[in-house]
Amino acid sequence: MRDIDVRQAVWRQLAAAHAGDANTRLVQEMGVWSGAVRIDIAVINGELSGYELKSDRDTLQRLPYQVEIYGKVFDKLSLVVGAKHAEKAARQIPTWWGLIVATADDGAIGLQAIRAPQKNPAQDAYVVAEMLNREEALAVLERFGLAKGWRTKRIRALHQRLAAELNFADLALEVRNVLKGRPIEWLGKQTACQLDVSVNS
Repeated sequence: MRDIDVRQAVWRQLAAAHAGDANTRLVQEMGVWSGAVRIDIAVINGELSGYELKSDRDTLQRLPYQVEIYGKVFDKLSLVVGAKHAEKAARQIPTWWGLIVATADDGAIGLQAIRAPQKNPAQDAYVVAEMLNREEALAVLERFGLAKGWRTKRIRALHQRLAAELNFADLALEVRNVLKGRPIEWLGKQTACQLDVSVNS
């Protein structure tokens, strides 16, 4: 079972689930924590959901770190894991993460949902704000009448102001709207699969 086979199977399932929904965007390799880490697939709509993929050829070495970082940003998270790693992976992810086991049968990839994702109990407003670049952060501050005296501040200060002054629901909504509105090349790279597209494109 190759990584690309699991990715394509998950993508097809998500694309089918959100087909025709103009308010949903599916993105692969989306950067978080100022781009320091990238989640395999993100779904952006009324929530920010992430899917981390670990085929049988992968290791779980980075999973604890990914659990920590992704948990600061996403509303919901799911781990898609090959059967080889399923038991061990289940012990390494929080109970609010979803778990999906990928299996291969005659070249076809099957996806079995073991548990559904639940709402993240502890996101970090500052790390969510960090998903905005400087111009985007200033634009949000402008919309809330919070930009006066801050237009020359460094980006870290802008993120801190957003996290401190906006309630989390408003901040999360603004960030999702910005992410959905970015151009198709916003990640800085494309892949052979060209998965970074709106579902209805």
